[in-house]
Amino acid sequence: MTRNMRLLASASVLAAAAFAASPAFAAGTTAGTTITNSVTLTYKVGGVDQNSVTASDGFKVDRKVNLTVAEANTVTLSVSPGQQGAVTAFDVTNSSNAPLDFALAVSQLDGGTAAHGRTDNFDVSGVKIFVDTNNNGSFDSGTDQELSYLDQVAADSTKRVFVMADVPLGRATNDTAGIRLTATAAEATAAGSVGATVTETTGANTAEVDTVFADTNSNGNVARDGAHFAQDDFTVLAAALTATKTSRVISDPFNDTTNPKMIPGAVVEYCVAVANAAGGATASNVSITDTVPANTSYLAAFGIKINGTVTGSTCNEDGTSGGSYASGAVSATLADIAAGSARTLVFRVTVN
Repeated sequence: MTRNMRLLASASVLAAAAFAASPAFAAGTTAGTTITNSVTLTYKVGGVDQNSVTASDGFKVDRKVNLTVAEANTVTLSVSPGQQGAVTAFDVTNSSNAPLDFALAVSQLDGGTAAHGRTDNFDVSGVKIFVDTNNNGSFDSGTDQELSYLDQVAADSTKRVFVMADVPLGRATNDTAGIRLTATAAEATAAGSVGATVTETTGANTAEVDTVFADTNSNGNVARDGAHFAQDDFTVLAAALTATKTSRVISDPFNDTTNPKMIPGAVVEYCVAVANAAGGATASNVSITDTVPANTSYLAAFGIKINGTVTGSTCNEDGTSGGSYASGAVSATLADIAAGSARTLVFRVTVN
């Protein structure tokens, strides 16, 4: 296996028959099976049948160790900055002709190209491995168990494994963290504990059950090493918010609304425009607090208008009443702001 990885976590998984296939097709005859061949010889002497002569030969079927780890998702897992417990999935298949344990480990890329073509540029944290305990193919918190290995996986059967991780805050859209799940063949000894790592038999064939590694070099793996890995990645989909605050004079005591000036008694309108850049995620629970500046007074008769639109750099007069004024500050929560759109908060003051 490629070793340019930093080991993050090793966790285990409970054995249960999931995604199972009939155990005598891909894996072949079960290891340890004795195959016996017998021969019978009959003959005559002087035209009289004699006692038949028999002979037999038997040998034990050796163990072929073969396994694959495959990404269960066909696309990258989209995550949010600061998301806790993001979960992706892998399938571990025992294509051997004998039951095996599998030691599991998660590592993550240190730069380079991730599984779905993006460049790995950050690390996730809190990595854990869970087994699909109820075999429904989906992660179920509180049901699927966090353990340290796959226990006694039958020949020609598949177990689903979930990898959970936390995403740090402050990541931007398309930031990517690549991870790798590696399974290593181990002896299926006593249930409830992982066996010793399987080793390949060296030298000539013996009368006992020998072991031959048959795993391939697919997807960058090393052939015939008794281990296999697959990669997946977490790709950030973030909201990129910007806030723009503008003011304009609406009227003054002398000019009214015709070429008004910002003199004492003038009405000034403030607009806070919140925009979400294209290509990201929808921003929700966008809360605004704006302190009314000194030397002005909040104009309660106008109130607060929220969720209006913007044309260019100008706020439109299409918001609806909402928000609140208390302790010298205007506050409101805007509706969700989709990528590529904007919403506004508008209020007015008079100049003291």
